[in-house]
Amino acid sequence: MAHEGTATTGSAAPGTTKVSLLTLTAMVVGSMVGAGVFSLPSRFAAETGVVGALVAWVVAGAGMLMLAYVFQRLAIRKPELDAGVYAYAKAGFGEYTGFFAAAGYWASACVGNVTYWVLITSTLGQWVPALGEGDTLLAIACGTVGLWLFFLLVRRGVKEATAINRIVTVAKLIPIIVFVLLALFAFDPQAFAENWGGADYAGNLFEQVRGTMLVTVFVFLGVEGASVYSRHAKRREDVGRATILGFASVLAVFASVTIVSYGILPMSEIAELRQPSMAGVLEAAVGEWGSVFVAVGLIISVLGAYLAWTLMAAEVLFVAAKDRDMPRFLARQTAQDVPVNALLLSTSLSQVVLILTYFSEDAFDFALDMTAVMTLIPFLLAALYALKLRVTRETYGGAMPSTLAGDMVIAVLAALYTAFLVFAAGFGLVLVSFIFYAPATILFRMTRREQGRQVFTPAELLMFVVVTAIAVVAVIGLAAGWIGI
Repeated sequence: MAHEGTATTGSAAPGTTKVSLLTLTAMVVGSMVGAGVFSLPSRFAAETGVVGALVAWVVAGAGMLMLAYVFQRLAIRKPELDAGVYAYAKAGFGEYTGFFAAAGYWASACVGNVTYWVLITSTLGQWVPALGEGDTLLAIACGTVGLWLFFLLVRRGVKEATAINRIVTVAKLIPIIVFVLLALFAFDPQAFAENWGGADYAGNLFEQVRGTMLVTVFVFLGVEGASVYSRHAKRREDVGRATILGFASVLAVFASVTIVSYGILPMSEIAELRQPSMAGVLEAAVGEWGSVFVAVGLIISVLGAYLAWTLMAAEVLFVAAKDRDMPRFLARQTAQDVPVNALLLSTSLSQVVLILTYFSEDAFDFALDMTAVMTLIPFLLAALYALKLRVTRETYGGAMPSTLAGDMVIAVLAALYTAFLVFAAGFGLVLVSFIFYAPATILFRMTRREQGRQVFTPAELLMFVVVTAIAVVAVIGLAAGWIGI
């Protein structure tokens, strides 16, 4: 399931239709390319220069490819675990851990939806100063209206049509491709050379690369959806090929947008651009029309993706409730098959986060970083589950030595990369994420009570105490000011 791009369900081939390698590759690309790419220039320029950016994309590309392979192999080895990413955490490490993975993945979808409204109001803020950079009271009010307007639309049964999907795909790809081509045309070798090694504020190369990791996680969200398309392939071997081709294409697009920007302006100026920073870079290259061009494409793209992800955020809760991993009230549907309670809870969480952006130093960066952080625990647990299967050799009966060795390398690298992402996220953001996990346990308690079961096993109770203690520390840290958002 992809947050960064249009939801995977909107792109999948209908019914049992089998698709070609090219179409399968396009599905993979569509699931990953979304609104976050429009923010890449300033996010990277604030942390590193050309060298650091190149290293960062190599690290992120290799790590995310390992995660893609993990999800692909888990889909093949455990086809019965089809309830979502959290199912792997539950199967490998228990129900409470699985609940955390489900809750975190759902929260990342809800928080990610907030980035859409912040980005839209920030974009419009170029012409309506009262909207600021998506962080003013008017911007919060406009975002709130948008949230609940889409809630009402989806509540009435309005779903994303194939035609909307096509418009969204074209709207988000054309501005990106045109941006890269025009930036290459206006490329200034001297500016590129001056941006080569980074700047004094960026620290050493390791710190520079670390500083870019969360945004790379955000833009690559959807890599876990590649294996979802396997049932649509004409040939089974096309799944792996489409994963590599699609992923390589997306990596090339993201890296190109980042690198060409260094040839337009000094990195200090790129870092100060308002979001979407791609618009500011293109305006510097070709004039004001470039900014308008990117803005129009972005707004169409974001609105289409938001409609898809309003449905997807609710779907995560709905599926978990159907599998008895969330309270049964979240499985309630309307006559139009809309999971109304899951939709209401998802929209409410997005509303809370949208209000919190008003108190953050940078509304867009806060929402983007929290989206990335909330996905890290589900991703890490999935990688560790793949490693557990390989170590115990469950499902590996009669496997060739080359398969055993290859899967071990993939699982180890994916686990190490995801653990590095947790470190790169920073102590503060990881602590803040626990402020969500602790109260979310109320849903776990409701689920157990409905099933007439003991709320916690001794091990689960210990885990709950630890999580709650961390959440308390995070609240104290925010109040005291030594954790900033």
